[in-house]
Amino acid sequence: MADGLAGALAIGVAAATPAAAQEKPGSLGLGIFTFTSGPAAAYGMPGKNAADLIIEEINAKGGIEGVPVRATYVDEAQGAQGVIAEYRRLAADAQNQVMVAALSSANCLALAPLAEQLEVPTVGWNCDTHQLLIDGKRKYVFRPNGNTVPEFIAYAIYLLDRKPDVKTVAIINPDYAFGHDAAKIFTAALKALKPDVEIVAELYPKLGSPNYQTEISRLATARPDVVFSNLWGADLENFVRQAAPRGIFTSSQVILALGETVLQRVPLPDGVIVGVLGDGWWMSPDAKANPETAKFAERYKARFGEYPVFPSIKMANTLIYVKAAYKAAMQKNGGKWPTRAELADAMKGSKVATLTGTAQTRADNDGLVDQIIGVTVKTPAQQFPVIGDMVRYRGDSLMPQAGQDPLAWISTLKPEFAKSLPKPGSYK
Repeated sequence: MADGLAGALAIGVAAATPAAAQEKPGSLGLGIFTFTSGPAAAYGMPGKNAADLIIEEINAKGGIEGVPVRATYVDEAQGAQGVIAEYRRLAADAQNQVMVAALSSANCLALAPLAEQLEVPTVGWNCDTHQLLIDGKRKYVFRPNGNTVPEFIAYAIYLLDRKPDVKTVAIINPDYAFGHDAAKIFTAALKALKPDVEIVAELYPKLGSPNYQTEISRLATARPDVVFSNLWGADLENFVRQAAPRGIFTSSQVILALGETVLQRVPLPDGVIVGVLGDGWWMSPDAKANPETAKFAERYKARFGEYPVFPSIKMANTLIYVKAAYKAAMQKNGGKWPTRAELADAMKGSKVATLTGTAQTRADNDGLVDQIIGVTVKTPAQQFPVIGDMVRYRGDSLMPQAGQDPLAWISTLKPEFAKSLPKPGSYK
């Protein structure tokens, strides 16, 4: 990045009223929504850790234009009603000019109408459901990290490149929007590209389930060629620990869509298809070529005892995105502190260099980011599996045009479409 990490991560939040827009605030508030308790904290805390690290570094260098940054964290584990109440409370403070919300797709869907009503720029740092921006009418809701459509089409394409003779697939996903969206998209892509594929089981355990023995028994009985899952957080860790001893990883090709998050925590055999729901792999060629990304990863490891996982990178990249909006807005208004409306306007159509690539915002406020997928491999350089045989699909290559129905678009895909894309192992 041209400005380096310190410059790129200069996040600011300013007073929202037009009268205050020209005055430097005493502090810059930032509302950050993630899971800090419960099973989902295994995914949510890496995001918070990244935000803590970045904000501390900013304040150590004098803050934003001499103004310290003050983060307020909201625990999404309290449920949608509590999250909504906290959002309203934070939005009422004019110094909290931007919300970084949220992790959960369900919470993002609940907060989106409120963001429009209160006219607060709200940046979804993780929520993936394609439903969030599907109507193209949002003015204050942005998602720079992509959505379930390119994420799960990418897995279908990668799978068929590696296992073209696949016949049977089983799905085990969490029972809410993210899990059901992923199943629909992954299945639709498989059916379009290889119509004879049969879905032999669809299992939707409740989010936060501690025990998966019933579902594992059904998978063992079905013996599918492929097991696809977008379980995450402690759910994913529990599933892996329970499924491995029962032979699921040897009897089927397993796809763990969020598998990179557990590489440092639970043992995985070679050959499991994993990815990062975007481009946020800190060891990708692009990331390793960026000295600021390498420094960030090492600082993260020194502080938190493990390397950043892709939720950490998503949070960092989102804060870079917010910073870029401030820079653009202030350049446009002559260097004054921007209003909420001016910030939202600056986010539209933006193209921002991140730690791992580029985030480009379309006219519908959805982001175009590349998709990295590979398989688990062991390497002498690390004590845990890493991602090998990688491919990097361009973000715009797996997205319908703004306004198109995603599932209808997926149904039009042909095998020739997949053949035109890069192959596993091509990203080196």
